[in-house]
Amino acid sequence: MGDGTATAQDLDVRLERHRVELTGYCYRMLGSAFEAEDAVQDTLVRAWRSYDRFEGRSSLRSWLYRIATNVCLDMLSAGGKRARPMDLTDSTPLARAALAPRPDSTWLEPMPDGRVLPPVSDPAEAAVAKESVRLAFMAALQQLPPRQRAVLILREVLAWKASEAAELLGTSVASVNSALQRARATLAERGGEAAEASVSDPLDDEQRKLLERYVSAFEGYDMTALTALLHEDAVMTMPPFDLWLRGTADITGFMTTLGAACAGSRLVPVTANGLPGFAQYKPDPDTGHFTAWAVQVLEISDGRIHGFHCFLDTARWFPLFGLSLQLDGEADKAE
Repeated sequence: MGDGTATAQDLDVRLERHRVELTGYCYRMLGSAFEAEDAVQDTLVRAWRSYDRFEGRSSLRSWLYRIATNVCLDMLSAGGKRARPMDLTDSTPLARAALAPRPDSTWLEPMPDGRVLPPVSDPAEAAVAKESVRLAFMAALQQLPPRQRAVLILREVLAWKASEAAELLGTSVASVNSALQRARATLAERGGEAAEASVSDPLDDEQRKLLERYVSAFEGYDMTALTALLHEDAVMTMPPFDLWLRGTADITGFMTTLGAACAGSRLVPVTANGLPGFAQYKPDPDTGHFTAWAVQVLEISDGRIHGFHCFLDTARWFPLFGLSLQLDGEADKAE
């Protein structure tokens, strides 16, 4: 069935096939899981309404990316860029630690892999896709002006030709190449941190064992065991609070003071931003069950954890990850 004679149902199916990759693109552009899903929904609605004017001069996929790019650029025109706590403030010594929240719109948000990473058969392509949604890379993307961000994603992540990117953006190949060069230079200034996360896909034996030891240490709230798993200069963040801590002494010190109520928590594995993570459920003394507390995303390098990021807005994150807000039953008895 040709493009011009597609039935409404057929068009729905064809548009829907692109949802995951478009969500990945919009998420990289916007840094927000929920804004990305809104942008994709807007894109698909616009495509549906204007399909009769789509003349097939480009592929349906290219046309959808053009619409999605315009939607994202419109959303970014209001300014503001999402960040991690360490992009905004200096680390805080434990003695001065205070939990000061900032608005949701401040923060780079986590995203389940399944919502942004479509299945691909090429391992190299899969690795690039995962690397391009990791927190450090996403934070670096946020430093780029919106059109440079689009160029970099199209060229470096999605492997579009310069001519294809130029057509999509309504500009010249020379302009695209210039924007890409500037974007690369900006990322190179931040490249050390972005390159630190070295997580294999799938996880290798060493990394799986590291995560097993982490679960044992965290659920047992064994700070000696946890310290052995962290890099000396590991970082802990807790959005929506702007507090962040650096170093094993401050991290474990926080966990045994302000964070002491997390003792006895249970962890459920998740994957987020191309990285291993866990849903943390904290014991609830009132119910005897475990209550949703945080989505943890871990950054690993050289056999240890160097980033420990806890996203605390459970009402938003747990449904996004398909997680219950409570663990009960046999979980209560787990030791």
